[in-house]
Amino acid sequence: RPNFPAKDQWALPGGFADLTHDQDLMATAYRKLVEKTGISSPYLEQVASVGNAKRDPRGWAVTILYFALIDFNAYQHQALAEYSEWVPVAKAQDLALAFDHNELLSLALERLTNKTRYTALPASLMPELFTLTELQTIYEIILGQSLDKKAFRRRMIEAGAVEETSHSKIVGKRPAQLYRYALDSFDFIFPRSLELPRNKEGEGKQNNELSD
Repeated sequence: RPNFPAKDQWALPGGFADLTHDQDLMATAYRKLVEKTGISSPYLEQVASVGNAKRDPRGWAVTILYFALIDFNAYQHQALAEYSEWVPVAKAQDLALAFDHNELLSLALERLTNKTRYTALPASLMPELFTLTELQTIYEIILGQSLDKKAFRRRMIEAGAVEETSHSKIVGKRPAQLYRYALDSFDFIFPRSLELPRNKEGEGKQNNELSD
């Protein structure tokens, strides 16, 4: 942040509503995202409303929190606004962000992770054509865990979330089938949530620590 309060601290991108031009909160969120990052998101979702007299030293403050999903190729080629920088989520969580932005970041990550377990939302990050391995990788990045390959493919195909195309591409030295997203909405809800594998290595480490 270039200005007080919290000058020289990192903060989540945000800003104030334009009462003259913004038609609603979503319009404000889209506008501020473009102003701060140079990118228009294909998906924006409201996460929470947070307000009290302590979160900003200037007085009572209300924040409407959103998360946005952004196309990786757009991210690679955009021009950031001054005082803005992309950082990995893990690094952002370790920073002492301005105001209560660490808490806001945790809320957004929790919402995204939960929706990834029971919706097709991560598919909105894919190009028009993609391999199922590429789609699974997006899920794994968001969840922070590996998924069973056969179970993931069966989940996507049986739900009709993806459909085969007549195209393929070479991955390694072998052709890989290309798919496209087949549903009308990325908010499609699967009949069952993803069951995440238990981290046996982590469990063992925890047990060792307890036994010591």
